[in-house]
Amino acid sequence: MLLKVNDLNVYYGAIHALKGVSFEVNEGEIVTLIGANGAGKSTTLKTISGILRSKTGSIEFEGEDITKLPPHKLPSLGVAHVPEGRRIFQQLTVKENLEMGAYTRPASEIKPSIEDVFKRFPRLEERKNQVAGTLSGGEQQMLAMGRALMCRPKLMMLDEPSMGLSPLLVQQIFDIIKELNEQGTTILLVEQNAKMALSIADRAYVLETGKIVMQGDAKAMLSDESVKKAYLGG
Repeated sequence: MLLKVNDLNVYYGAIHALKGVSFEVNEGEIVTLIGANGAGKSTTLKTISGILRSKTGSIEFEGEDITKLPPHKLPSLGVAHVPEGRRIFQQLTVKENLEMGAYTRPASEIKPSIEDVFKRFPRLEERKNQVAGTLSGGEQQMLAMGRALMCRPKLMMLDEPSMGLSPLLVQQIFDIIKELNEQGTTILLVEQNAKMALSIADRAYVLETGKIVMQGDAKAMLSDESVKKAYLGG
């Protein structure tokens, strides 16, 4: 097992945002968290990343307790978080953003890693000297994913990668996620577009008001009537 999340209880002031959340991600899987806005999906990823702290429970990565680790320590373990809204460095160039993603890596590995990212995202190579804040939404999402890849992650956590993108770009981003997974990166995906997420995932967990209310095979959930009615517009 790559990631084990056990009994997370997270508060925003008096608001109980996560209520005993527990789940697992096995090596090589795509696991998706789906649910309505405010269900606790992004909060879960931020807690795994160390941005938020749980009052209870534990988070283990490759059998090591990472519950209390600060966020900047996780990339060196192989955990990358692509946050909601891209969060790229707007004033830096594309190339400089990628270099920032490799701060845990030896200098000798940075150039080959950038070349790998450019092979995967040719559009970024065309714009490598462009200021990142001037990129389109789709290009910024590619850059956020490319920056995460610079730490050679074993686990990539993606928060709403399709947000604000055209259907064509959404398909492109999801194709890239599938390809990354096929090449060995385990994926934990938070996504408002539940139909797309379930179509590429191995397993899924459904969050409602901070609790996991359903879990199981992602493809089976696509045809589950209660899931269709609640999340797939069916």
